[in-house]
Amino acid sequence: MNKIEITRRLEFDAGHRIPNHGGQCRHLHGHRYRLEVTVSGDVISTPGAEDEGMLIDFGLIKKIANEFIVEPWDHAFIAYKGDENLTTFLSSIPEHKTVLLDKIPTVENLAQHIFNVLSPEISKQYKNRLQLTKIRMYETPNCWADISYVA
Repeated sequence: MNKIEITRRLEFDAGHRIPNHGGQCRHLHGHRYRLEVTVSGDVISTPGAEDEGMLIDFGLIKKIANEFIVEPWDHAFIAYKGDENLTTFLSSIPEHKTVLLDKIPTVENLAQHIFNVLSPEISKQYKNRLQLTKIRMYETPNCWADISYVA
């Protein structure tokens, strides 16, 4: 049986730092992140349905990803909760857009976090008709992390 997957790409800008890194990434810096959200499921075959022939409208994937990841993270500084010097500094800036994570904000950890947030949300909103199968998170055009669903 064939498996159908579709992917929606989104982009946002955010800053971060890798506090223990031995190179340049320990400094405050930013990226134009690209996020690819891939879902799989059965193609809707209900005659006359507005989404007949589709898994899901790409706009609905965008809506979920925007609500839970892109809008909260766009133009934010993504920081590790344990990076006390940085979190103290960021909290001193009135109304600064900061996202605090339990892990260091490497591209690997960001991809895993996104998968952990979006997977149950997609399952819930689409009554388990759709499965989040992959997150690809680009930190630069040449560097990315993939997180895939494993059955």
